[in-house]
Amino acid sequence: MSDEQVRWLLKVIQPERTLASLPEGAGLSREAHARLLGLPVEIYATELDRMQKEASEAAGALLADPAVASMVDRLPLRKRDKVVAFGDSLTSDPQSWAVVLREMLARRRGIDGISLTISAVAGETTTHGLVRVANVINSRPDWILFLFGTNDARTQGPHPTKTLVHHEETARNIAELRERVSAETTANCVWITPPAVNEAQVAAHRGLARFGVRFRNEDLARVAKIVREGDGPVVDAFSMLGSPPHPDLLMDDGLHFTLAGQKRMAFEVVRGWSKLQ
Repeated sequence: MSDEQVRWLLKVIQPERTLASLPEGAGLSREAHARLLGLPVEIYATELDRMQKEASEAAGALLADPAVASMVDRLPLRKRDKVVAFGDSLTSDPQSWAVVLREMLARRRGIDGISLTISAVAGETTTHGLVRVANVINSRPDWILFLFGTNDARTQGPHPTKTLVHHEETARNIAELRERVSAETTANCVWITPPAVNEAQVAAHRGLARFGVRFRNEDLARVAKIVREGDGPVVDAFSMLGSPPHPDLLMDDGLHFTLAGQKRMAFEVVRGWSKLQ
């Protein structure tokens, strides 16, 4: 297995998150995660550590720009605020924008004791989110950053007749998520629109094609519009990153972000969030 294939498995499959709901003591150690991916534990551990180190370096590179550091300073966060990043594989990635953001907060505002927890599972739709959001609500967060809905726009097979979640149901799900957070917490929310993909690369990718995964940017645009038209602040990643995003931002599957893509996402989130009063 090539280094590129190993990295794709770690960034996309993520057994440490997809199986996180199992009871404590289930024995799912790093060794178990590696076996589930068919990797020697040494390769799994070494590559995961390397990816996390690169994410930390990306945070440092962003903060080296005084303008970005100033944005982090201006984020409307108080001492000991609890932040949750909620989403799917774009957020659960070991190098995700949320990981980079967490490192930026630790470096720049460590004295404030701000925590950032990642609640994200690869492959989930907004319907899954209605189930899992209860855990987030119970944690009593001060902020929730939502990047959700990409998988709602997913289709299966070469001639699909529908998306996994119809856009009208996506709208109802997102409205319900907003309502639950509003009614059951005092948390502030920032919603991030799902970004576009490279449709041809998604269709041709060996890992995604195995399952018949397809995406159309017109379907993702519809989800982005639903998010954009909701109440409250929105970071419009779909518009900002382009359709499709620049090749440097995407892995060869045309769907998931490279480290450069996740770094760009972290920047856009910080820039949009810092404008709030």
